[in-house]
Amino acid sequence: MNKRTLSILLIIIGIAVVVFGMRREDSVAGVSDSIGTSVANTFDGEVRQPDHFWYYVGGGVLIAVGLGGVLRKSS
Repeated sequence: MNKRTLSILLIIIGIAVVVFGMRREDSVAGVSDSIGTSVANTFDGEVRQPDHFWYYVGGGVLIAVGLGGVLRKSS
């Protein structure tokens, strides 16, 4: 597989993961996860993140790696 093709594939997968995170954030499960996380953080002071946050992080990393591969000059 060509490096440029792999990079474009990573960008597409990253966008899909971000979209899945947005859909989860807007769903009932995402809203209840956000509320539960904020309540738990209030009681014990630990730092927790809802699940859709990790979708955003993972998608962003995939997009960044894909863009790095596309923009890198070939030697």
